[in-house]
Amino acid sequence: MANEEEFRVYNSMTQQKEIFKTHEPGRVGMYVCGVTAYDLSHLGHARAAVNFDVLFRYLQHLGYQVTYVRNFTDVDDKIFRRANELGEEPLSLSNRFCEEYLVDMADLQCLTPTHQPRVSDHMEQIKDMITQIINNDCAYLVDGDVFFAVDKSPNYGQLSGQKLENHRAGERVAVDSRKRNPADFALWKGAKPGELSWDSPWGPGRPGWHIECSAMSAHYLSFRFDIHGGGIDLIFPHHENEIAQTCAACQESRVSYWMHNGHVTNNNEKMSKSLGNFFTIREITQRYHPLALRHFLISAHYRSPLNYTVSQLDGASDAVYYIYQTLQDCEDALSPFQEGSLKEVPEQKGKTARVTSAAQECISNLRSEFQTKMSDDLNTAQILTVAFQEALKFINSSLNTLKKKQPKQQQLSMIESLIAVEKEVKEVLNILGLLSSSTYLEVLEQLKDKALKRAGLVENDVLHLIEERTLARKNKDFSKSDQIRADLTVKGIALMDVGDETIWRPCVPVEQERNALPVEQTASTTD
Repeated sequence: MANEEEFRVYNSMTQQKEIFKTHEPGRVGMYVCGVTAYDLSHLGHARAAVNFDVLFRYLQHLGYQVTYVRNFTDVDDKIFRRANELGEEPLSLSNRFCEEYLVDMADLQCLTPTHQPRVSDHMEQIKDMITQIINNDCAYLVDGDVFFAVDKSPNYGQLSGQKLENHRAGERVAVDSRKRNPADFALWKGAKPGELSWDSPWGPGRPGWHIECSAMSAHYLSFRFDIHGGGIDLIFPHHENEIAQTCAACQESRVSYWMHNGHVTNNNEKMSKSLGNFFTIREITQRYHPLALRHFLISAHYRSPLNYTVSQLDGASDAVYYIYQTLQDCEDALSPFQEGSLKEVPEQKGKTARVTSAAQECISNLRSEFQTKMSDDLNTAQILTVAFQEALKFINSSLNTLKKKQPKQQQLSMIESLIAVEKEVKEVLNILGLLSSSTYLEVLEQLKDKALKRAGLVENDVLHLIEERTLARKNKDFSKSDQIRADLTVKGIALMDVGDETIWRPCVPVEQERNALPVEQTASTTD
């Protein structure tokens, strides 16, 4: 699929869409702020990871060689507190949750970034940058702590719009009477008694939160790179402080595009620790297929708020099932007509099978819509709608036609058309990260297993109810047969009569208003 549109992205710095141009032709450097590894990752983490994974995939699709860096914060107050509560070594605890995060990312089909640096492995780079900032007279030392002097940053607030005179002590930046300005922030924190620490020119301690990303992005991508991403919560103070300290270390530093994904909300309230209304990725994927969660996460534009509801996940799960059932049906129908078999069919009067005009139009529409929407700041919200749905309808309609007796040439043309449209559908799914490495049949079975779990049933329960319904229909007890079907539909199980056989598949439950998933633990969407 050739790129026929100019790729435009929204730059948080300029607050407008801009044509994407790289520092170095054909190459992209991208840094995305990762997780603080002290607990299982939650829906906010999943949204950031999936959205920037789509960007990573799309840039590769456009032909760029992408160096994608996503960090782990494995040294932090939250980690120390949790380790102390559990009686565990801080780095052991953070390593454990880094590994759990990677499991979640694999489940969500996020490609592995080029580099996944951890703070604990980059102390020398961090200390070198702090030294440079001090040497440039933009930081000062107080009792083993090193603070960045925001007064030395003339453009402070350029990303967030925050003005220094509007800052109030205690808001987002810790109150400390030793600071020259209440907005000054720590580059290095002196060690507290018994706390994990590293030696430095300023005494034992550890880095502040903001400096780690500046040091690691500069180490892997240099001081000038293309994209810096993260959640919208990070614009201030994290990314604002990153800009200030990185420019203090190197005046030539520059990020071309700052990109931020929107909040995840729960029934239109922002998910947060204080409200206790957030869910871990693992809680959701225990009940819904990870592909359903990924489909849900790209169902809104990445910059828009994304409202979580159970019915939204039910709808996403149903959409994924329809996609994979269509692909499975297509594979089953085409299996007797593999490429080798097609070559063995004699041509009729010198004619070769051609893709039909209807299929060509379907492919053209899908390509055009995909390219137009993706090139417009990754508008994934509208990609799986009109043209994509028409492509799936074309496949299903063609499969029905293929079952009917028709001239050989028309049959071959239909087969070639199905192959071509299926290929285009899979290309779109692959770029969106919705094409599983598992077989279509395996994904369908996994989706059915999740549906049974949500319904509180096992497959034998459903099969037994199908038998009861069949007997009721045989006895002309249609009230009972209808009730059995209705009861299952409420639980998200649909019965379908195919000839003399009744089969079942997952569906969106009739009752949309249901209790949300249980909350077992809490965290903010930007931890």
